[in-house]
Amino acid sequence: MFSHPDFEAYDNVGRDTEQIEAAKHHTATRLDLITWAQADAAPFLADHPLPDSALPELDLAAYRSALAAAQSPAEVSAVTQHLLDAAAPVLQAVSDCLVEAAQWRNRHRDAPAGSPPKLLMAAASRARDVLAVADEADLARLRAEYDPAPAPPPPAPGRPSGLPPASPDAASAGQTRGR
Repeated sequence: MFSHPDFEAYDNVGRDTEQIEAAKHHTATRLDLITWAQADAAPFLADHPLPDSALPELDLAAYRSALAAAQSPAEVSAVTQHLLDAAAPVLQAVSDCLVEAAQWRNRHRDAPAGSPPKLLMAAASRARDVLAVADEADLARLRAEYDPAPAPPPPAPGRPSGLPPASPDAASAGQTRGR
């Protein structure tokens, strides 16, 4: 049981599932934890003010308009690649900041799997994975358009399709029986 002074046992009226479960198990909810941390960090944030706004937003109107007008995989790829190039610096910066959070006070060294430093490192990696997965999808679209896999060869004449070819041993056994 935790002893934070702001915690009060509450009834279920007006509570969501997380709050009900937390009360049942005498644990804090996500909102409880965030509220307590914000209160404790207020003096720190007064000395180190952070922007109130979100990261600069990428104006996607031009990308969406171009995608709506695209008529070919090449045109969709041009838009996709341009978007990935525009988003890469922001996602890289977010990833770098998450790595710094994971490495805070060297707590990431020898940290067990599932620990906050390891989870932050995984999040940093996944922030960059977005670009790689999107690029992979775009290249697959282009490969399907420009370099499709060759069609399978047609079946040999006289052989029903779907059956495997006869083995050399079966062919020679049939010749021996007929003699």
